[in-house]
Amino acid sequence: MSSLLQPFSVHEGPCESCSARRQTPSSALRPRLPAQPLLASLPAHRRLSAARRRLAAAAPGGRKITHPGKAILAGGIAGAIEICITFPTEYVKTQLQLDERANPPRYRGIGDCVRLTVQDHGLRGLYRGLSSLLYGSIPKSAVRFGTFEMLSNPMRDHTGRLDNTRSLLCGLGAGIAEAVLIVCPMETLKVKLIHDQCSLRPRYRGFFHGVSEIVREQGLRGTYQGLTATVLKQGSNQAIRFYVMTSLRNWYKGDDPRREMHPIVTAMFGATAGAASVFGNTPLDVVKTRMQGLDAHRYKNTLDCAFQILKHEGPQAFYKGTVPRLGRVCLDVAIVFVIYEEVVKLLNGVWKTQ
Repeated sequence: MSSLLQPFSVHEGPCESCSARRQTPSSALRPRLPAQPLLASLPAHRRLSAARRRLAAAAPGGRKITHPGKAILAGGIAGAIEICITFPTEYVKTQLQLDERANPPRYRGIGDCVRLTVQDHGLRGLYRGLSSLLYGSIPKSAVRFGTFEMLSNPMRDHTGRLDNTRSLLCGLGAGIAEAVLIVCPMETLKVKLIHDQCSLRPRYRGFFHGVSEIVREQGLRGTYQGLTATVLKQGSNQAIRFYVMTSLRNWYKGDDPRREMHPIVTAMFGATAGAASVFGNTPLDVVKTRMQGLDAHRYKNTLDCAFQILKHEGPQAFYKGTVPRLGRVCLDVAIVFVIYEEVVKLLNGVWKTQ
């Protein structure tokens, strides 16, 4: 008889091994797990915290970080959009800070500054100097967010969470980097172009003409006026903003680092961070603006500038332009953080880095 037609018994073939597995206790087939510490002896809140940490570590993508390349690209896009929206407030702030009491002042306030500018130069006058900021805002935001991510990524825990103190240090580093590489020459050109418009006979016909004239007369050093004040201002700016933003983000997310933040929530937190930076370092911003104006030659250095302002104009002069700066910065930081977060989300879908 053909072997194909012979009867078979249940103890032959692969079923025999299956039978053996069925008789093997299930505990013997389970993979051995490392011994866990006794949690029963821990307080209830520590047991809950430990369980959440294990879940976050075991979950796919538990360590959520942003690749520096994505941060650079997203920061540049966010900076370009933001400055086109908020520049008129920056223009008014700069004019009020340059309007020294000893002259006497030309403007009686924000509304008067806007009215006279539009009257003399039309609506386009509120955008004088935009090109210098637009050309600089893209690399400025790119350097800021790229540097922050490069500094903060190694400092995050296994869930991707960054504590508040480290965010302060990373923000300080990001602010110093953008001040030296981008902000100081950009701000110097912006202030000179805006200040030039106040003179009876403006010298600069536009951004490129202004840059060429400044470099021709003063060299590259002419674009780095007020570097010390700019480093102090930008360093403190970003330290305060990233500290406040990270603190609010950590509070909102609690023990779930993967919790998504709605853009409205991000905007509110960004505006709060911007307001904190305004009240924290406007005196530095006033000194920086004076050091970068057309009359900067009157001051020996940053300390002398601050002393001259205090001596001739009083302590209140250190807060000139606070209101327009508050409106501009709150809107600025809110827009930048929202656009940055949304662009990063889009990039995560098309640019796989982890």
